[in-house]
Amino acid sequence: MNENRREKVTLAVLVRNEPGVLSRVAGLFTRRGYNIHSLAVGPTEKKEISRITIVIEEEPERLEQVEKQLHKLIDVLKIINLTNVQRVERELCLIQVNGEKRSDILQIVDIFRAKIVDVSPKEVMVEVTGDTEKIDAIIQMLAGYGISEIVRTGKIALARSTQS
Repeated sequence: MNENRREKVTLAVLVRNEPGVLSRVAGLFTRRGYNIHSLAVGPTEKKEISRITIVIEEEPERLEQVEKQLHKLIDVLKIINLTNVQRVERELCLIQVNGEKRSDILQIVDIFRAKIVDVSPKEVMVEVTGDTEKIDAIIQMLAGYGISEIVRTGKIALARSTQS
């Protein structure tokens, strides 16, 4: 039997900055049965436009349908598929770690160019930004010290400039 091949896709969706737009976009994914891996939304350089960065994993045929369905939404102005272009991607992660071995934790934080943003008698909070692999790697390194809580933003991405 042929196993369905799934691809991870990063889409930047420019939308009107109006109430309910995010709900309509997310609702489209829900109605069609697409699972969103990552979702980040924020304003752009133009106050009337917001940018939604969505990461999904689906079969190629269904991915084409995603873009077609998004284009049908009246508030969607532009869709940029960032999957196969040179881009810069970042996530932000806050990690609450047991602080008993602070010197070891500080070494890991330094290696990953992260920073300590809060300290209490029992725990330290680490802030790290980077691509998904970097975030996953520091979480793995800190796991042995006792992570009590993690929060991650969705992925954001911009295509690299083609100008020299």
